[in-house]
Amino acid sequence: MSQSPLPDRLAIDPDSPFHDEALLSQGIGIRFNGAEKTNVEEYCVSEGWIRVAAGTARDRKGKPILLKLKGTVEPFLKGDAA
Repeated sequence: MSQSPLPDRLAIDPDSPFHDEALLSQGIGIRFNGAEKTNVEEYCVSEGWIRVAAGTARDRKGKPILLKLKGTVEPFLKGDAA
């Protein structure tokens, strides 16, 4: 792989310390337990979890309420999948 490795943890929320706009603009895909997921808000490879929105529920600040799912997390650049 010629690109730098993807970070262990990444979030799409701009308020998160794990947010990286430059990396997200390249297009990141997530394989979770072998299936590609398109609704991942945050992931952590070393701890083996992803966070996904719980339907349309929102917290008092207007952000989606997230569920933590544990399993095998494999991030990839979407350009590499083709």
